[in-house]
Amino acid sequence: MIPHSLHSRTAVALFLLATLGAPIVRGADRDLIGHWKLAGDAKDSSGHGNDGQNHGVDLTAPGRDGKPGGAARFDGINTFIEVPASESLALGTGDFTLTVWAQTTRELDDVVGDLVSKFDPDSRRGFNWCIKDGYGSVGSQANFRNIQFGIDSGTEPQWIDCGRPGNAVYVMALAVHNGQLFAGTCEPGQDQMGHVYRFAGGTSWIDCGSPDQSNAVTALAVHNGQLYAGTGCYRLRGSLLPDSLNTTLGGKIFRYDGDGRWIVSGSLAGAEGVGGLCVFRGQLHASSMYHQAQYRFDGDREWAPVASGLWIYAMGVFNHELFGSCWNGCRVFRFDGQNWSEPAILETAGQTYSFDVHAGGLYCGTWKNGHVYFTHDGETWSDAGRLGNEMEVMGMAVYNGKLYAGTLPLAQVFRYDGDAGWTNTGTLDTSDVRYRRAWSMALFQGQLFCGVLPSGHVHALTAGAAVSNDHELEPGWKHLAAVRERDHLKLYVDGQQVAESVIADPAVLDLTNEQPLRIGFGGNDYFCGSMSDLRLYGRALSPDEITNRR
Repeated sequence: MIPHSLHSRTAVALFLLATLGAPIVRGADRDLIGHWKLAGDAKDSSGHGNDGQNHGVDLTAPGRDGKPGGAARFDGINTFIEVPASESLALGTGDFTLTVWAQTTRELDDVVGDLVSKFDPDSRRGFNWCIKDGYGSVGSQANFRNIQFGIDSGTEPQWIDCGRPGNAVYVMALAVHNGQLFAGTCEPGQDQMGHVYRFAGGTSWIDCGSPDQSNAVTALAVHNGQLYAGTGCYRLRGSLLPDSLNTTLGGKIFRYDGDGRWIVSGSLAGAEGVGGLCVFRGQLHASSMYHQAQYRFDGDREWAPVASGLWIYAMGVFNHELFGSCWNGCRVFRFDGQNWSEPAILETAGQTYSFDVHAGGLYCGTWKNGHVYFTHDGETWSDAGRLGNEMEVMGMAVYNGKLYAGTLPLAQVFRYDGDAGWTNTGTLDTSDVRYRRAWSMALFQGQLFCGVLPSGHVHALTAGAAVSNDHELEPGWKHLAAVRERDHLKLYVDGQQVAESVIADPAVLDLTNEQPLRIGFGGNDYFCGSMSDLRLYGRALSPDEITNRR
């Protein structure tokens, strides 16, 4: 006969064996779907078996304590972690939370890229979470280190009119800075000048002043936490409109000091207009609109010529190099920090206009056949197709996992749906002229904004639902969180809520798809930086839980 005490000890032992290795779930770890520590491996420690497959990521990188083996380092070129689709990752219409520690550096020669995505680009179903850099949106650096989180389930995009800034006939520049959206305009009257305006919601714009006496503010960019504007004398005859009565030359750069004050930061020698502004390796670069030269800001109002004889216009950063579009042939140039390369020729005649980075490739818009081309290695370019029957491709931006591009002559905006397929999302200007342009783009308050010619209006598009932190994310280790909670999306940085948006119809947004969850890759680019302690919860964490999770 076995003593009763032995039965008890045996039962306890069997219970311990049965639960050995199972995670103890309590407090904020409740409803944990995936937990990738990213310290030495890509395994899931949540108990759901959502282990990741490593594609070149350095899993021995230093963590937040500086010790090796505490984080995953992503090179921004082609490394990522892929987690196969599973039943537990089918998020449906329910609440969920993503949290991660992410490290970025201040001086970059690449876009920051995507944190996490689980998105089907064909059905446009799933979620995207990234740190957005928007380079080369026809001359402006529209977004700089802005966190964006979006969800969609194939909804139809909707455009709304956000009004006309001042007397604009042309919204030439858009940029997000310090939680605000700024627009640079061309205003061609004899007594008119180019202005910068700040969006005040609805159809209202607040005048931030005229930096210069010329007729246009042609480019905007954020550098070292400050907003810069380039000016020019825009030749409206290039858009088949009467030329401006204001013939004052531009070609100057100004820094915004708030309350309508602009401080001159030098001029581009020989230039009557600034073509583009872009930050590369921590330095501000500028191109000329009508003059064949490119410049670098050396501080104290000094702009050093970097190249002459190259008619570079828009600029974009991709995979450790600065790329330049060209008005003297349908070509793309590359700058490695020292020299400009021989150009890649996209078509035998025409011009190149704009850049953005999408799904790990650099895309470029062209004139006069209305095509977009892309490259993954910076050398070999492939045709991504023509946008309807349009002639010119201008503003470009990736929004909620998809690439959008504006056109001439009908001022339409197309969405890239892969395999050279482009879908027209709307016509933004119906003025009775020959040429209408959808020129400038930026992402702000979870929407895609686009400025046009000749009505001078700005329009905004919503597809699915999205939220954005419209302040520059500081470099270094940051704790980030994205939350879907009923009819709201929220973003947190270091435990503090920084943005929130409303989901108009949450029941429609079913995110379930058969695509893998990708860590360090998505609709923008491969992530450039380090990550650790990525968690996915099947519920909305409270603000206190997010703070305590740090």
